[in-house]
Amino acid sequence: MADTVQFDLVSPERSLASLVVEQVQIPGADGDMTAMANHAPTITTLRPGVLRITGPQGETEYVVTGGFAEITADGISVLAERAIPRAEITQEHLDEMLKAASDALAQAKDVFVNEPGPVDDAAKLLADMVAMGTHIGLDPNVSNF
Repeated sequence: MADTVQFDLVSPERSLASLVVEQVQIPGADGDMTAMANHAPTITTLRPGVLRITGPQGETEYVVTGGFAEITADGISVLAERAIPRAEITQEHLDEMLKAASDALAQAKDVFVNEPGPVDDAAKLLADMVAMGTHIGLDPNVSNF
């Protein structure tokens, strides 16, 4: 049997998972990463994407919109801004997330005139949401907003 590690996923609303797993694929802000047992201690921010857990129970996926992951040699903890089991996400969920990201971009453009940093961050968030929607097979049509 492969080495295993404790994995916990929580969001502000609830605890979604507490399992022993073999690996977790994390949509990190600086790129995707896979965490496994005996991983070097790491803390990373999350970007919108799919968190994929593989373990003795099989594979499970969650859609996350952001947050943080703390990885140690014997545990992986993900504190997600929002996390929804992949099997439960609907077009309405995606539309709601895209609307919030689109509104944040519009507000950043209004508030941070001639300050590209915050506007670029908001634009990247929206682009990540669109990419996530495409990846999970939903329609990320932002022209509706």
